[in-house]
Amino acid sequence: MRWENLTADPAGDPALDAALFGADAVTTRTFDTPEFRGVTFHEIRARSIVNRVPGASRMPFEWTVNPYRGCTHACVYCFARKTHSYLDLDTGLGFDSQIVVKVNAPDLLRRQLGSRRWHGEHIAMGTNVDCYQRAEGRYQLMPGIISALRDHANPFSILTKGTLILRDLELLKQASEVTDVGVSVSVGFTDPELWRTVEPGTPAPERRLDAVRVLTDHGIGCGVLMAPVIPFLGDDPAQLLATVRAIAASGATSVTPLVLHLRPGAREWFMAWLAHYHPHLVRRYERLYAEGSYAPKWYQRRITRQVHELAQEYGIGPSRAGMPRRITVAPEPAAPGPTQLTLL
Repeated sequence: MRWENLTADPAGDPALDAALFGADAVTTRTFDTPEFRGVTFHEIRARSIVNRVPGASRMPFEWTVNPYRGCTHACVYCFARKTHSYLDLDTGLGFDSQIVVKVNAPDLLRRQLGSRRWHGEHIAMGTNVDCYQRAEGRYQLMPGIISALRDHANPFSILTKGTLILRDLELLKQASEVTDVGVSVSVGFTDPELWRTVEPGTPAPERRLDAVRVLTDHGIGCGVLMAPVIPFLGDDPAQLLATVRAIAASGATSVTPLVLHLRPGAREWFMAWLAHYHPHLVRRYERLYAEGSYAPKWYQRRITRQVHELAQEYGIGPSRAGMPRRITVAPEPAAPGPTQLTLL
């Protein structure tokens, strides 16, 4: 495993060309419990936790925090699969079962946020692998991360498929009192059969939408990233209608569709899955994605138009990608006499 060769900048920027951690900082563990059977955890002490997004990226933000590498959600389309190859790890089953855990992420983030070189820019989380995957239930890194961001009043956003985010509801409310907080849940479809095969390690779509409802009920404005919309499997007008209707019923503040994209690493794994479960679609996918990782513009525009029209019908709209949502909580009426002030 190439621990020493994993750098902050894969392009080889000399200013960042130091290994993020060394082999002597790695502890490998397995846990004989049902939820972690077959999963290996590589606990490391990272040297950096705030990562700059490459300039060529389509991402609408500049800085990210990723406490994990690899993801037990096991989504067959996950674009982050390629990052496992940087460690000489398999981008298929290895990505699903070999999880790198940056156990010092909260302390390291707190130090970096306190550095004079840091200027309080927005930090996005859940943009590579899910920070609320099953491993988070054991390692509990996110409470420390959110606390550090709260204490430094640093704006941030979280994208997740994990209902475990509800565990940190109180911390999110506290952070929203002092800075901009954006929360989005990813739900690309509501078809139970499609979910079981394409996202086998995630909570069911309806459970994720339940989480959206709880967040919004507690004053945390939560949007839904309707992603991915999967061509020929999740893009039927009736399927789009059912998904948007369910999203609207959850109280989501916005819905933003994103068509499946197949980058190297993910493309090979997804196409193998497709050949096994839907062999009749292989040629159609080869034609649709013949020009690269993204579906043709005409197809993306068609899906976006359909979803936005449905969203408008149900009274919700698109979000501005990457923008944190300012969350406000109405003040409670003052009680007579001395009181103990709290954030909640």
